[in-house]
Amino acid sequence: MRPRPLLPGYLLGYLIWWPTAALAVDPPAADNVRIYRCVGSNGAVSLQDAPCTKAHQQQVLDMARPKDPPARPATTPVPAPPPVIQREVRVVTVQPPQPMYECVTSEGERYTSDNNDGNPRWVPTWGYAYPSHHGPGHGGPRPPRPPAGGGIPWRAGVAVPMGSVLVRDSCTALPPQEVCARLRDRRWELIRRYNSALQSERRELVREQRGIEARLDQDCGGH
Repeated sequence: MRPRPLLPGYLLGYLIWWPTAALAVDPPAADNVRIYRCVGSNGAVSLQDAPCTKAHQQQVLDMARPKDPPARPATTPVPAPPPVIQREVRVVTVQPPQPMYECVTSEGERYTSDNNDGNPRWVPTWGYAYPSHHGPGHGGPRPPRPPAGGGIPWRAGVAVPMGSVLVRDSCTALPPQEVCARLRDRRWELIRRYNSALQSERRELVREQRGIEARLDQDCGGH
């Protein structure tokens, strides 16, 4: 029989040596492996899993059967935490609409204005003078009435200017929502007038409309 190669040195530490007479012993335990060590006449040593021939000296070796390591318990992978989403925060500051005022004239006419000055203007005041007569029964022409808006009732005599007084219309501030509504109404009014306006008037309408569009974008959040 061809000799088998020797086992590595680290296995020999697990071997239990038995003499040749041990062939009659019980078979190895289920957890052991029996190996035969055969020594030839020339001193050659071989290890095999079958008994040696008569030409060899035999020793029986029992070693623990190699076992696979116990299986590791399956581990559930821990999911990685979701990435933190950086949210962009934008602060939008809405500027309050530019003030707009509704003014009323002394005649009851209403108009809008960007200030509460009330269209200040000087209005002349009138008084009456009585001319002297040169004799009894001398009559003269009926004195004229004072101009409209003088603020005095008509009387006989001659109306003469007595000075002037500063007059202002009464103005009231409009709420922001009403300001935006008035601007939109004015814009549509300009659009309707544009088609029937003269070429010279159209330039003025376009200029005013651009100003209204700018105020709507700045004060009223666009159109």
